[in-house]
Amino acid sequence: MQNFNNKRILIAPLDWGLGHITRCISIIRFFLDNGFSVIVASNSEQKALLQKEFINVEFIELIGYEIAYSKHKNWFPLKLIAQLPKITSRIYSEHRWLQKTIDDFKIDVVISDNRYGLFTSKVPCIFITHQLTIKAPFDWLEQLLQIINYSYINRFTQCWVPDYAGEKNIAGVLSHPIKLPKTPVHYIGLLARFKKEDKAVISYQCCIILSGPEPQRTLLEEIILQQLPALKGNFLLVRGKLNAPTLDISLPNVTVNNYLNGMELQEAINTSAFVITRSGYTSVMELLALQKKSILIPTPGQTEQEYLGKQLMHHHLAYCVDQDDFNLTDALIIAKEFTYHLPSPENSTLNSVLDGLLTTI
Repeated sequence: MQNFNNKRILIAPLDWGLGHITRCISIIRFFLDNGFSVIVASNSEQKALLQKEFINVEFIELIGYEIAYSKHKNWFPLKLIAQLPKITSRIYSEHRWLQKTIDDFKIDVVISDNRYGLFTSKVPCIFITHQLTIKAPFDWLEQLLQIINYSYINRFTQCWVPDYAGEKNIAGVLSHPIKLPKTPVHYIGLLARFKKEDKAVISYQCCIILSGPEPQRTLLEEIILQQLPALKGNFLLVRGKLNAPTLDISLPNVTVNNYLNGMELQEAINTSAFVITRSGYTSVMELLALQKKSILIPTPGQTEQEYLGKQLMHHHLAYCVDQDDFNLTDALIIAKEFTYHLPSPENSTLNSVLDGLLTTI
């Protein structure tokens, strides 16, 4: 790998939960290690998170899509459809924003994590997604969404998919549709900021990591807080809230943290027998990298997470349960009996993909 000290790269993650920004940590670190100057386009919450991880990254403000969730999962598809005009407007605005930003900040490469408007003919633009298929309740809607999805992806120079090529993949039809977009697709392996500690001492029976958009994050937290007092053993609850008041639940066997940075979270997961979290793809990648037994709870109404949870459970990579049926005691009992087949992580192919990209700069 060559060193490109004079190249400036713009990285822009989607603002849908913390998953897009946390998986960009691996991307940011990768480009810093390879001699790029990194500029991150983000909102204030994403910036606050990344500033806990990096001191040598420049930030510029970019408004997010600000997608709102519904309290009841059956209403979410309709609520998402109602927000399409706003989302389309934001895509158009960020496309215009990019033209000026490239000139103002002398950008050489653009990396967009699911931000559809960040394409241009001025410089190479990379689109990162694991959703080449966007799951929907109806086949006709799923086909329509793929047409729209590809119409944007095909405007980028390349599409990077954080999954393995071939049959032994993680995301199933999400990342391996029958038909690929026209733009070159590269499978780059799992994006995970964590490393497994083989001799870690287990300190917690379970690490519970809350994440994702409101109000579903809080609804799950309320369910868990109601059930924690009945449990024995040590538990760690990570609330996934950067600037919230401290939560005092007065349980001697439960440790509560609003937020843990990357190294702290890696240690927490390594020292826990089980992890309970959403079936967001970034969370899944990190748990598989650590070869950790997990209990996944899909965000209600988010079809991608519901599909992924079933996919992982079918292949014995995780145990999955719906939020409406979630009982913490029962889930831990069943998970202990569940047969996990956790594969050894394969090497990332990012270096070879980047070498190919740099020949186009």
